[in-house]
Amino acid sequence: MADGRSTATFSTPGGTALARLTCEKFLGEVRLWRAGTSTGHVPMALTTTTGTRPLLSEPLVSSPDWVVAQIRATDPVLDAVAFSRGRFALDVAGAPPLYLPSWPEISRVVEDCR
Repeated sequence: MADGRSTATFSTPGGTALARLTCEKFLGEVRLWRAGTSTGHVPMALTTTTGTRPLLSEPLVSSPDWVVAQIRATDPVLDAVAFSRGRFALDVAGAPPLYLPSWPEISRVVEDCR
């Protein structure tokens, strides 16, 4: 973990990043990034094998070409993502849903933040 930010990135086979989970250790949060643009709050939903959690992007945190939601590092939804069987879904209003694998990198990012 360099500079308090371990990251799990989900990319296309060509290398274009689609989504990212980043540990912001000193803030005690995990940021969930989705490729896309927004000038305001955007509804997001995180779906695992145990349920769906609505989220809202934070435009002050978002950077160009990304929509970002902040999740407390201790939030049980992060465990649900890490232990979801096979895949989890990330829905962002105005964009097609992403179905992402529950790779070990997710657990690493979450644990690095706790």
